Amino acid sequence: MRWTRRAGAALLTIFAMLLAGCSAGDSGDTAGSGPVRITFWSALRGSQEVVDEYNRTHTKIKVDFEQVPAGDQGGWAKLSNAARAGNAPDVATIEYPQLPSYAIDGVPRDITTMLPDSVRRKILPQAMDLTTFEGRTYALPVDIEPTVFLYRKDLFTKHGIPVPKTWAEFESSARKLKKADPSSRIASLFTTGGTLAMAGLAWQAGGQWYDTTGETWRVSMDDAPTRKVATYWQRLLDDDLVRVEPSSSQQWRAHLQSGETAGWLAGAWAAGSMMASTPGGKGKWAIAPFPQWDLKKPSLGTQGGSTFMVTKDSNHPKEALEFISWMVTSPDALKAKLSSGISSAYPTVPDLVPVARKEMDTSYYSGQDIFSLFEREAKLINPRWKWGPRMVSTISSGDDGLARAGAGSGSILDALREAQRKTMPDLKSLGLSVTER
Repeated sequence: MRWTRRAGAALLTIFAMLLAGCSAGDSGDTAGSGPVRITFWSALRGSQEVVDEYNRTHTKIKVDFEQVPAGDQGGWAKLSNAARAGNAPDVATIEYPQLPSYAIDGVPRDITTMLPDSVRRKILPQAMDLTTFEGRTYALPVDIEPTVFLYRKDLFTKHGIPVPKTWAEFESSARKLKKADPSSRIASLFTTGGTLAMAGLAWQAGGQWYDTTGETWRVSMDDAPTRKVATYWQRLLDDDLVRVEPSSSQQWRAHLQSGETAGWLAGAWAAGSMMASTPGGKGKWAIAPFPQWDLKKPSLGTQGGSTFMVTKDSNHPKEALEFISWMVTSPDALKAKLSSGISSAYPTVPDLVPVARKEMDTSYYSGQDIFSLFEREAKLINPRWKWGPRMVSTISSGDDGLARAGAGSGSILDALREAQRKTMPDLKSLGLSVTER
């Protein structure tokens, strides 16, 4: 049976049809005396080094690698076009928020029955939750990025400002910093990438932008936890306690380098990014746990992280999954990845944390054991969160609204509500039964 979209189809129904149309049990034609060759597309830094190490140490499977651009206009679009043409690579990288969309479009294979329990057991359950829908698994997660707080410890010490443990303390510290140095702000509200940041904050607070009940997707980007988060950040914005700027922009980096922005709320991967982009900050920065709403009931969301999928077009799914499993679980794979340069991405396999700790020079953070911090924080990731079927569109609409809110036109909550409103037609065009909570 070929997969088709039908009105009112639940996620379970869609994925079951995908499974029927794309059987994962066929390894394709492996005739011949040479090794099985598979193709791999990825935008992740260090992928070439990982492939080189695999090809050096394996004889039965060889990998042909292609580096693709990151993002929707680069590698994601290339993958979508290839899948529509029936010639997607055997293995591809996709980020967590985009995976449901690709699964609905039938790009990844269902690997539920292919994946050995020995591999599944090694991976952090919260990471597996993000690649599993209605009990079916569509990708293996390679890293997961619990949110943390990077801060200029020299400035906090200079001004006698405590490192905040709660969001109430974060606001108090923001006010103290502005009073001590009117040109400095504790963090930034991003006008690009801000919707993903808001998602992580809502996730931590207990929000659920998407879930499924029976045959219906339920959408609510303004549920009570999200409203709490939006109201909080609106107050910081209105009181000029945070800087408003695009993420990863030159102006934002300049403010980090000058100390005019004294903190960064981000995923664990940001530790390596800071080292690479702001080398003059060595010895000045430290990393703290993310502020909590309730220290007695700690919870976290994530920002960032990637997965590997076996595509529907693969003629060698068994070998493709074998390669993916090695990339995700092997110490040699992680060492090869880290050999490409600075990286602090937190591996989804806790047993690999000692490898990451050993391979990364943390003198930038005065020798702080950042991976032990990441390990503790990763266990706090709330497992209830699910990404929606068309997050690229949702993120774009939300970022447009956040830019207006940052300019004083509208509010953060308005931006999220507008993103939901603009997302609804996309979901309905898929033939999904959708309701707004």
